[in-house]
Amino acid sequence: MQARPRGFSLIELMIVVAIIAILAAVAYPSYQNSITKSRRSDGITIINQVLQAQERYFTQNMTYTSDLTDLGYGAAANVPSPDGYYQVTAAACGGGIDECVVVTAAPQGAQAGDGNLSMNSRGTKTGSW
Repeated sequence: MQARPRGFSLIELMIVVAIIAILAAVAYPSYQNSITKSRRSDGITIINQVLQAQERYFTQNMTYTSDLTDLGYGAAANVPSPDGYYQVTAAACGGGIDECVVVTAAPQGAQAGDGNLSMNSRGTKTGSW
């Protein structure tokens, strides 16, 4: 009576490795896209916070401000988002700073390829919301 060989052949192992590589090649870009979208909420959050502060400032001063230190943010020209994936700036739009302000979140670090997110005080959004 002959003993039956145990284990896997090299061909069987190579087939399994090839299948895993194909699945990984399809799944990884999808995963990266999902991570980019979830990090985008960091930029959206800070834009909404700055715009709310801008509206409070407007009710008291009848103008918006491009200097975010007037809104209580630090001395830096750009305000970082809570997780650090975006830097926020404010600028005049349309007819001037007393009529409209646009808040722009520029992506930083791992989020750099995503593009800017912007929203003005009139609610107009640009970018990949």
